[in-house]
Amino acid sequence: MKKIILIMLAGLSLYMFFNDTNKQENVRIPDSAIRFRVLANSNSPRDQKIKEEVRDKMQKELYSLLENSKNTKQARNLINNNMNNFNEILEEEMKDKEYSYTIDYGMHEFPEKTYKGITYEAGEYESLLVTLGKGEGDNWWCVLFPPLCLLEAEETTNTSEVEYKSFIKELIEKYF
Repeated sequence: MKKIILIMLAGLSLYMFFNDTNKQENVRIPDSAIRFRVLANSNSPRDQKIKEEVRDKMQKELYSLLENSKNTKQARNLINNNMNNFNEILEEEMKDKEYSYTIDYGMHEFPEKTYKGITYEAGEYESLLVTLGKGEGDNWWCVLFPPLCLLEAEETTNTSEVEYKSFIKELIEKYF
């Protein structure tokens, strides 16, 4: 009897796992949201690393700037009023690189993106766009306001302290 229950539980667990991983939800980000996007020069490992360094530097600045924003209008004003600061950060970050950058705040086209099982629709969105060099490499983007990517960037969870457990393994150990 115990074996039958365990087999049924294992089958149910597998069904739920595969059913959840194959299920995708399409999401349209609200028109009031502001995105942040960094386009890499190319897909070379070096250019992708530069993209990540720029992203990290800009996220840190954007977090401190927008952490107390109450609405989109306030966030929009803060971004517009700090474009010179962003340019200075990018200029410092890109000074030893052999290509230039551009930064623009406005409406920009975004491709479809699937992240953690959620598909975000392609479309034109209000955003702060940093283009490195030719901008022909993979991009990185997130929702800047409301500050979804800024909260994610702020997390300092030490993953070495996370303990993973298997429900099925615990059942097998308990009964066998």
